[in-house]
Amino acid sequence: MTQKQHTLKKACKFEGKGLHTGVHSRMTVLPAPIDTGIIFKRTDLGADATVRALAENVSNVARSTTISENGNSVVTIEHIMSALTGLGVDNAFIEIDNAEVPILDGSARIYVEAFLACGIEEQEAPRHYLELKEEIEVRDENSGSFIRFTPSDRPEFDLTVDFSSRVLGVQHVSYNIDEDYSTEIGPCRTFVFFHEIEFLAKQGLVKGGDIDNAIVIVEHPVSDEQVDCLCSMLGFEKLAITEQGYLNNLTLRFPDECGRHKLLDLIGDIRLCGGWVNAKVTAYKPGHGINTNAAKALRKALNLY
Repeated sequence: MTQKQHTLKKACKFEGKGLHTGVHSRMTVLPAPIDTGIIFKRTDLGADATVRALAENVSNVARSTTISENGNSVVTIEHIMSALTGLGVDNAFIEIDNAEVPILDGSARIYVEAFLACGIEEQEAPRHYLELKEEIEVRDENSGSFIRFTPSDRPEFDLTVDFSSRVLGVQHVSYNIDEDYSTEIGPCRTFVFFHEIEFLAKQGLVKGGDIDNAIVIVEHPVSDEQVDCLCSMLGFEKLAITEQGYLNNLTLRFPDECGRHKLLDLIGDIRLCGGWVNAKVTAYKPGHGINTNAAKALRKALNLY
């Protein structure tokens, strides 16, 4: 496969609160020279506060992916990384004035729309594809999750999610780079189970979560009083539960939107390999931990760090 490198034609600006910190940040994604890759710059910490988007810099995977380098960290990078990858952007600087990337609507849709409006331009250098000589697999024996890289002539993904959920069931999603990321994957929002929210809030997470940036799945029978209490705690308006088992603040964009969002995350996390991988990525019950461990294993196998 022959393809040139690409970057943005001009800067794109975003702002909003972080999903976990709840802190407002401003972020600008800028064009970058050939062979830059993706580099975050913490403008609030000084001109040299940069973090390369590489698997060996992953420092936390608690409900999102955090990368850190030389004491500088950026939280919840997976959606912006997925959007850049889905649209074929090899090189970009991402300036951000706080620790966490804005969650926006919980998907990559707003990033995708902005990048397409700004334009993406070809650069005069070939794209670097990572080529595998043999299959690589990473497993989590406790959860049964695995990520497998099988050599291929192009990047492709095959994902299965199974939360033993009566609402979600088992969702299976496939994608390759010839398909339209902007319509099929980018719009798919993050999700959370209703019974997890109080626990996550007590762990200091989802401080920026609200009904505009997450699908809430109600797995177990709950009373109207429980729903009202949790909505009040999180500052939500009064909501009800749909027959399908979701809080009724939204309409699903796809019947398998949650599975597609897990694929969105996987694409962003696997990009931490440092580029495009000519492999079929088969993922069973993926999550940020095993996704980023697989990216590390691949870079190590290819002697990239």
